[in-house]
Order: sequence, then C-alpha cells, then structure tokens
Amino acid sequence: MRFSALRVLREGLTGNKGWTPHWRDPQPKAEYDAIIIGGGGHGLSTAYYLAKEHGLTNVAVLEKGYIGGGNVGRNTTIVRANYGLPGNSEFYSHSLKLWEGLEEDLNYNVMHSQRGQLMLCHSDGQRDAFARRGNQMIAQGDDAELLDREGVRRLVPYLDFDNTRFPIYGGLMHARGGTARHDAVAWGYARGADQRGVDLIQQCEVTGIDIENGVVKGVQTTRGAIRAKKVGVVVAGRSSQVAAMAGMRLPIESHVLQAFVTEGLKPVIDHVISFGMGHFYISQSDKGGLVFGGDLDFYSSYASRGNLPMAEHVMEAGMTLMPMIGKAKVLRSWGGIMDMTPDGSPIIDKTETEGLFLNCGWCYGGFKAVPGSGNSFAHLMATGNHHAPAAKYRLDRFRTGVDLMDEEATGSQHNLH
Repeated sequence: MRFSALRVLREGLTGNKGWTPHWRDPQPKAEYDAIIIGGGGHGLSTAYYLAKEHGLTNVAVLEKGYIGGGNVGRNTTIVRANYGLPGNSEFYSHSLKLWEGLEEDLNYNVMHSQRGQLMLCHSDGQRDAFARRGNQMIAQGDDAELLDREGVRRLVPYLDFDNTRFPIYGGLMHARGGTARHDAVAWGYARGADQRGVDLIQQCEVTGIDIENGVVKGVQTTRGAIRAKKVGVVVAGRSSQVAAMAGMRLPIESHVLQAFVTEGLKPVIDHVISFGMGHFYISQSDKGGLVFGGDLDFYSSYASRGNLPMAEHVMEAGMTLMPMIGKAKVLRSWGGIMDMTPDGSPIIDKTETEGLFLNCGWCYGGFKAVPGSGNSFAHLMATGNHHAPAAKYRLDRFRTGVDLMDEEATGSQHNLH
C-alpha cells in the first residue's frame, strides 16, 4: 500500500474501507540474522536501514510494549543540527539531511516542518559563544544566522525583552531546524521496515542475553528463546538494565524529562524557541497546542512521569520568557526516561562480546537523532565498521578520557547534560 493524494481522496469518498494495516503482527521465528532490542525510533530506524541499505531482511525488532510507546512518543518533537563540537556536529548534520528526505524515502507523512529554531542569548559571553557555534555550523555546510536584539524582536515580538534577570541580547537562528510528528516517525519507520521483511514483535520482553565463549547467540524473551548472530541493544533509559543481562555496567544514569502541552490555540508561535538561561523550549503543534519542556527532574528514576516542583519550574521559565502564555490551559504532561552519559553525548559501538552492539546515551538529543542513529547503527551492525558521522561515539572514551564530547561544558555529572 502506497500513500498518494489520489489514494487519500479515493478512500475519503468510499468510507476509508480500503486501508490495510501498516505492519504485520508476526509470531517470532526461532532464529534471525539480527535482533534489535527496542521498538522505539532508534530501533525501528536501525531495522529499516539494515534492510534498505544493507539487504539484511531476516531481522526482528523486539518490543516489550507496543511500537512507539516509549521515548519516541514522549518528547517535544524538535529536529535540529546546531551542535558545535567535532563528533556531534558531523553526526547531527548527517541526521538532518536524512530528515529532509525522510517523507519521500518512507512514502509517509511524518509532518516534518522546517519552521526554524531560535536560540536566545542573554549575555555578551553567550552571544560570543553563539557566534562561534554559528560559524562552525556554516563551515560544515549547515545554516546559521546571528541576530541582534532588534533582529530577534522583529521575528518574535511577543517575548519579554526587558526581563530584569534574563534580558534578551540576541539569538542564533537555525532556519533548517524545526519539528516532526513523533508518533508518525515511529509508524513510518515501522511500516518501512515491515515492507522490507523485518518482523516487528510486540509484547515481547527480553529477559536475558545468551552468550557462549564471548559470542552472542541470541536472547531469552517472554515469548521464548530466539537465536541470532547479531544483537543490537537500543532501549534508551533501560540501557543499563538490558546491558546488565550481558554482564556489562554502562556509564549511564536514567533520569526523567517532562514535557507538557496546552489546549489548542490559534497560530501564535511560528518557530521553535529555546530559552537557554531558563532551560525552556517551546513550539506550537499543527493542532494548535503549545508543546514545551525544560530541565530533568534531577534524580535517577525509571518512572515515565515527573514531579510537581519541576513542572512549576518549567512553567515559571515559560512565563519569564513569554508572559502571554499564562492564560493557556495545560492539558497533559508526560515523562521520558533519558539515558544520560557523563559527557552528554551518545554511544554507538561494538561491545567486547562478539556480535553484541550498543546504541544508547542520547540524553536530550534522541528524537532529532532518529534517522542518523539508525543509519549509523545499521552500518556498524552490518559491516562491523564505524559509520563516519558517528565515528567518535565510542564506549571506551569513558575509560580513557580521550575524545570526550562535553557539548555544554558542564563536566562529567550526568544530570547536568
């Protein structure tokens, strides 16, 4: 089944009776060439690119819940490539290029909207840092525009420019940044992987990883043992728990990150706006709701819900930035379980167990990385070689201290990233 304007029109006129399921619901086979543990955005995109780019179709994605029920459906949907450090900047630039061709590639509307992201600066030092970052972005072929105070005012006049604590000095505009529909991204990759023969196994929790003489042999699940030559662990905030099944202790802490959405409003915010000093970011969805978030809850947790003090802090930061949102009613909130590394950058690497691969540590950057992460991880699993855009995401950097990527310059404390 392919989507087209004609197909949508035809179904609309005939009661939408001709649509078929997006993917199959197969029973797990006894053995696969590769198993992906985790049916979120990164796991699904990995399976898709294994099939599309490398011809590996005897692949299973194992998800303990339902497809798209984890972090890929629990985020603020921001897509951007405005990182500054070598290692991160190349990767996110690569990922953004994949985003820009994703809908055509998948034949699926993921509602990718390049509405632009504006990062505000509130001091001379921060403005200088943005100028350096913008030049780095331009030098590698991405876009950036440094705006002064009046340039920001012309773009977003509704902000509180004279806030006593955080006056707005200017901003860095990343026009190719924007948002996408998080659920649609998961569904699009799931559909694309299924069409290429990948089995998507839902309600299938992995309870053990089988290793013999240093070589992975498969996994134990709630639906029986499944053998495989290669196993990829892509489970976000559950990375430490699943890696422990293979006898590994990861440099990961799991923290809760909350997000919020308001009632539907008329169009008022055209861009994604990041208020760094208050750690607040906001955009408006296609349905009119204001989607926003802020800091982590600052304690380790596996609960997909947050606490009220942090909710209060996020609302306070939003009111400081744009008092006009104070009359909007918050309809709901949710929490994602963030897998936080000491330097705030991810891990895409082989492990010491032959055939066992690891993809984790995405901190706040998981959603925007979905295409690049799956593309690079699939390359690693298929070829055994690190993909160039993700070549610096090695696990051993935390043992040696070499090539750490502390993008925010906040040191090695997990929750500060």
